[in-house]
Amino acid sequence: MVNWINLLIPFAYLGILLGSLATFSHLYRARKAARAASLAPWFGPHLQRNIYLSLLHLEPETGPKVPDSVLKAALLRRATEDIHRIIAIRNAKQALNTLLQRGSVGDDLWQRFLRAEKETEEELRDVVQEANAFQPNWGNTIFQTASEMANNALIRRRMEEIQSQTEAEKEWWEKKRAQTSSDFMKELDEGSSTSGLMSPKSVGTAASTTSKASDDDAVLVEGGGPAAQSQGGGGKKKKKNKH
Repeated sequence: MVNWINLLIPFAYLGILLGSLATFSHLYRARKAARAASLAPWFGPHLQRNIYLSLLHLEPETGPKVPDSVLKAALLRRATEDIHRIIAIRNAKQALNTLLQRGSVGDDLWQRFLRAEKETEEELRDVVQEANAFQPNWGNTIFQTASEMANNALIRRRMEEIQSQTEAEKEWWEKKRAQTSSDFMKELDEGSSTSGLMSPKSVGTAASTTSKASDDDAVLVEGGGPAAQSQGGGGKKKKKNKH
């Protein structure tokens, strides 16, 4: 009897330990799930999905049946929004993972991102199933069409932004051109006034230079310059020939 009791004590201890661990793990997972559910969603409400589901489940009693073309268009809009969310998740995942490893962000933000990624994957599968229900194998190409629609919408939005900035840029260029023209004309006016007017000091210097040149010419004439000396020399030679 004592031997059985001695054998049961370790088993009871192991059972209590395993039960405690299982209870702690269950409570921890439940608390973690509750905290994750209480976190704010990564994306806002999916309006395109809500519109599609509302049109799909519209009861015939409230109005006429929604045509399939309208439902397909709503499903394409839903897939286009999914494309935008996929791009946002891909762009944020690497940067967010790096920040998480450095400790710059908390675990709550990472849990929000993982939940958004999981919800997006489920949304893609749902869209593919809905597309195949409308038309066989449409699920293989619906996201390609949605991607083209998203790119066209992005280009159209960029064009609208550029056109909205055209007037402001045109006004800026007009002001810049007027300012440049004004500065250029001012420089021309200053240059013409400087070249047309001479200072009294420069006028006096020019007059003294001219007077000095005239005096030098007079000295050369009176003192028998090179021209006079050449004429005198010729006269003497003529007298000698006559004798």
